[in-house]
Amino acid sequence: MNALVERIEARTPVHRDRAIDGLRALALLAVPTGHWLLGGFTLSSDGALHNASPLGTFGGLAPVSWILQMLGIFFLVGGYASVLSYRKRKGSTGDWLKGRLARLGRPVLGVTAVWALLLPLLHYGFGVPGDTLRTASTLVIQPLWFVGVYTVVTALTPLCVRAARRAGVWAAAPLLVSVAVVDFLRYGPYADAVPSWLSLLNILPGWLFAYQLGVSWGEGRVTRRHAWGLLLGGAALFAALLLAFGYPASMVGVPGEARTNSHPPSLLVLALAAAQSGAAILLRDRLGKFLRRPALWAPVVVVNLSAMTILCWHQTAMLAAAIPASYVGEVPGLVVAPDSVGWILARLAWMPLFAGLLVLIGRYARGFESPWTGTGRTRRTAAGLLAAGFAVFALGLA
Repeated sequence: MNALVERIEARTPVHRDRAIDGLRALALLAVPTGHWLLGGFTLSSDGALHNASPLGTFGGLAPVSWILQMLGIFFLVGGYASVLSYRKRKGSTGDWLKGRLARLGRPVLGVTAVWALLLPLLHYGFGVPGDTLRTASTLVIQPLWFVGVYTVVTALTPLCVRAARRAGVWAAAPLLVSVAVVDFLRYGPYADAVPSWLSLLNILPGWLFAYQLGVSWGEGRVTRRHAWGLLLGGAALFAALLLAFGYPASMVGVPGEARTNSHPPSLLVLALAAAQSGAAILLRDRLGKFLRRPALWAPVVVVNLSAMTILCWHQTAMLAAAIPASYVGEVPGLVVAPDSVGWILARLAWMPLFAGLLVLIGRYARGFESPWTGTGRTRRTAAGLLAAGFAVFALGLA
């Protein structure tokens, strides 16, 4: 282990911004942690798994979602890193975008193609109930929406750079206003007259907000004074939306709740992202110094190198434990209604196993992140068709 730490330290360029990588790793690890902690299963009479959430019983756990909802940080860091990469591009903007998008697409294509092959094997070979496979498919595809959104905002990087150079940190303000207007329409006094699809208008500006802040940061247009403004202003708006305007406290969807903050993002998500972004910018130097320690830096490098693998396969790791357990019956913290303190404690005990399974899966799945140079057109086409078939099944279209 010491040899690995020393090797990683020796290979790290002197100019590497360790704080940015540290923030990205923190945001990445929050995704599986949140899904594993706040996602549970119930077992029906026919032995099938169904999704359940402890938030339906324990509303007091909502503040946990404020900590674990770190997509604002991820988009902030993504915007910052994209600016640096965009400046250093050697080819055209189109070539740069093609390379960035291919890095996002390959792992998604890999996990969905593999699951397309697993579905019939699990059902016909091992007798896994169809409802269990529906549940599993929903969980696998759930985090992949993020990749789609991130792909779109990445494609908008050249426009974001222009906006940042013209307006600095204020380039993100119109995005905040846009989401506020849509929220007013869908939750205000005339909400009954507003079509349900209107909320979809929040998807792009809602997630582009933090990305644009990151682009402005990368362009050197965000000062410490701006960062304090984001932190304090975001926190104040967050509190006002919760206390005065009745926004749901949870940052993730809760079964039975009519409103949700994240799908699509509400103004509360942007308030949290603003506060998190301000804090991240203010703590950047301290975090960079902290990660000068080789033993702390090495895990950050490993997580960053496995970013898409973690995102795409962490739900599979949890399912690898839950599906076999469903044949045993109700298992505390794993396959039983998440409606007791005992479930929470048991789930915490299961999480190291989920992490270990993810590491094991990742040893083989990381290959999807590398360029598919040895893969012929026929195999790539087959993978695409399998992925499309899985998406149709997971989205309930077939």
